[in-house]
Amino acid sequence: MRMGPAELVQAAAMARRFYLEGKSKIQIAEEFGVSRFKVARVLETALERDLVRIEIRVPAELDAERSDALRAHFGLRHAVVVESPAEAEESPDPENLGEVAADLLGELVTEGDVLGLAWGRSTIHMAAALDRLPPCTVVQLTGVYDAGTAERGSVEAVRRAAQVSGGDAHPIYAPMLLPDAATAAALRHQTGIARAFEYFDKVTVAAVSIGSWEPGISTVHDMLSEEERARYASYGVAAEMSAHLFDGDGRRVGRDLGERCITVEADRLRRIPEVVAIAGGQRKADAIGAVLRSGLVTSLVTDTAAADHLLAGPPSPRPALDRADPDD
Repeated sequence: MRMGPAELVQAAAMARRFYLEGKSKIQIAEEFGVSRFKVARVLETALERDLVRIEIRVPAELDAERSDALRAHFGLRHAVVVESPAEAEESPDPENLGEVAADLLGELVTEGDVLGLAWGRSTIHMAAALDRLPPCTVVQLTGVYDAGTAERGSVEAVRRAAQVSGGDAHPIYAPMLLPDAATAAALRHQTGIARAFEYFDKVTVAAVSIGSWEPGISTVHDMLSEEERARYASYGVAAEMSAHLFDGDGRRVGRDLGERCITVEADRLRRIPEVVAIAGGQRKADAIGAVLRSGLVTSLVTDTAAADHLLAGPPSPRPALDRADPDD
């Protein structure tokens, strides 16, 4: 039915009170001398008759529809999808992922938390973009790709995050990968490294990167000999995260590699309440899917190129928030 001028004016006034002034339906009903059910009908009619238009807007680089779809597809706590840059094919770790992840950490971390940062280009980009963090302790979760690059890598990322938050920093001055298990074990008992490891069980929020098993996309892959790469590839490796290897179903393979590495153990990662993975690009999409099935991460920051590939595949058999180990 056509609304008369008095009805139109009343509907516009009620809509202004509700949508712009934030008044409740009960308050509006009292003001206009009608029931709250009448107010609800008028507001509904205002939407139907196009008197009110609700527009949901997020920053242009965020894709809200894909983000929500990806969250539901894998049962994540948070999924944030950003527009892929034009050079996404050449750059599997676009810097804009780090910038968005920095904002997400500023949202997730609360005062008194212990923030863990693992080695990865994405986490380094994220740390560089941090401009707000509540007071928290920051601990390094892995050794560095190359001890000689510590000032430009994960050590500096930990220092940067601690500087922004005003909290303590616990870096690890050691390579991620050692020649053998005995050397790695000896390093873990060194005072500074042991002190950082003591914080692993206290970490409440962690940021990690993901690599696919190919040159230039996984730092661990690049650190190994050709013979070692071939051996791990024969196990069906699809992804690497913090020196842990996964097949396409998210099961851990090549566990002997971890014995040679300075890194947080997978079981400890699984107990951290919030683990945010940062990775994008179509070349990494299968690796991201594998890690999401591992039960080690709760949230993801990625881009549209990876999201479209992930959404085209089957959903995860178990929600990521179950933290279920596919090996069990």
